[in-house]
Amino acid sequence: MSYLDKLFSVAGKTALVTGAATGIGRMVATGLVRAGAHVMIASRKGEDCAKVANELNALGGSGQAEGFAGDVSSEAGIAALVTEVKARTERLHILVNNAGISWGAPLQEFPYHAWAKVFGVNVTAVFHLTRELLPLLDAAASDEDPARVINLGSVMGTQPLADDAYSYAASKAAVHHLTRTLAIEFAARRITVNAFAPGPFQSRMTAFATATEEQAKHVGNHVPLGRIGVADDIAGATLYLCSRAGSYVTGAILPIDGGQSVQHGMTLFKE
Repeated sequence: MSYLDKLFSVAGKTALVTGAATGIGRMVATGLVRAGAHVMIASRKGEDCAKVANELNALGGSGQAEGFAGDVSSEAGIAALVTEVKARTERLHILVNNAGISWGAPLQEFPYHAWAKVFGVNVTAVFHLTRELLPLLDAAASDEDPARVINLGSVMGTQPLADDAYSYAASKAAVHHLTRTLAIEFAARRITVNAFAPGPFQSRMTAFATATEEQAKHVGNHVPLGRIGVADDIAGATLYLCSRAGSYVTGAILPIDGGQSVQHGMTLFKE
């Protein structure tokens, strides 16, 4: 095995990625499977997850995927998912809390229930699922190779930008803070906890703005690096944080946003 392979290898690791039938979750799962991990893909639509798992297995990577239903929007749903995972593995090296929902409405019309709904999936489920899977993460953790948790934040949790998605933006800021909190609490257990803070990618959630190439180009023009994100951007970040290369990184909110998190319109003396 070459130095590069050894440093970034996830071969033989077992992972769970929630909400992985589409979008960024699928990009994460694809990177892990192609790099040799055994990946469980779970979302509300079990048939979609099974289909995606078959598609990933057909890519010819050295890993393997299996897909099944898992709904993190309720306590009972999380309990059922945990039972499902425990039936399939005794150790979990990687947990990616990717499942998320959004809600958009103008300030005056933003509904009360859109807060509990969005926070339930985006924040409560991240805490609850992670806690319930701790025995499996503990079983996989070691000094040399910690177990890994990656939570899905957002550039909207970093920048004060609501874009009519008030509960979503606030929930992602909460994810970032929860990530740091759990990172320090889990350090003694040899479990790292980090978050991705992505900018615009093509996904079901952003389809209203990125579905066509023309739309994607338009959105990309607002990004300092001049494009929206692609699958390899997510895969690369995933392999870094989940391999030997990222074993000393915890509590990080990793921007994968083409420079949006440092973008501002302010000038002082330059015209």
